[in-house]
Amino acid sequence: MDCLFCKIIDREIPGDIVYEDDEVLAFNDINPQAPTHILIIPKRHIATLNDLADGDQALMGRLTQTAATLAKERGFADDGYRVVMNCNEKGGQTVYHIHMHLMGGRGFTWPAG
Repeated sequence: MDCLFCKIIDREIPGDIVYEDDEVLAFNDINPQAPTHILIIPKRHIATLNDLADGDQALMGRLTQTAATLAKERGFADDGYRVVMNCNEKGGQTVYHIHMHLMGGRGFTWPAG
């Protein structure tokens, strides 16, 4: 499989990993949009949110819980942070392995900016 994130999971290419367990990997984004910008991914390849199966609720909860834990550990949970997932080209997805962006350490406006 020619998936950038799968290659990071398999350690075929380096990633600045900040968290790992049996199901989830988190690493710093190489093009950060905030002082803290971490990508949180499942270790199992799922291309888009549209490809989630009925049994993936726990995995998605695990990604979200990981984001909250990392925000607390980095000290910006109480001030606030942004969690974003993009789906397909028009939704801004550029790597086709689902991933959650955790961004913190600055204020955010809506729409993104």
